[in-house]
Amino acid sequence: MLNIVIFGAPGSGKGTQSDKLIDHYKLFHISTGDVLRDNIRRGTELGKTAKGYIDQGQLVPDELIINILAQVLDENKDKASEGVIFDGFPRTIPQAEALEQLLADRGTQIDAVVGLEVPEDELIKRILLRGQQSGRSDDNEETARKRLDTYHNQTSPLKAYYEKQGKYLAIDGLGSIDGIFDLIKKALDNR
Repeated sequence: MLNIVIFGAPGSGKGTQSDKLIDHYKLFHISTGDVLRDNIRRGTELGKTAKGYIDQGQLVPDELIINILAQVLDENKDKASEGVIFDGFPRTIPQAEALEQLLADRGTQIDAVVGLEVPEDELIKRILLRGQQSGRSDDNEETARKRLDTYHNQTSPLKAYYEKQGKYLAIDGLGSIDGIFDLIKKALDNR
């Protein structure tokens, strides 16, 4: 079993590399954003609670997200038998600690954190290009810089947290998609 957190700033290539990791290692993909949207769409109790926070412009509390993740893991034991890739979670140290406890309660743990490291100027270029190609209105320079500031202030401390545990794998996020994936595979297979 291989449990991975994919980690990096907006525009670092997490989604692209997640897809390749899922295919190669037969991992079950958990994106907290997708899971929240699905629960809201289906009108589950957890989804209704989450929607209440979102509709008020508030962040969904960590405890609620952990409860939703627990439900997803428990409902998908067979699909997750080879391992899980966590995408978009954790974003803070308290979330990382809660995820550790959640997994420990199920007899498993995070094995590796794949950190895609890309210089800020390249991140901005990628986000703007993605916006031009996809028409995503949130992929503009002002929003991109705000998202990067939020990432640096809230999420980047996780790098040191996972480095202390010996789980952080720093991956150069510049280069071809396949070249970057080869670096990831090598780092995972040699850990």
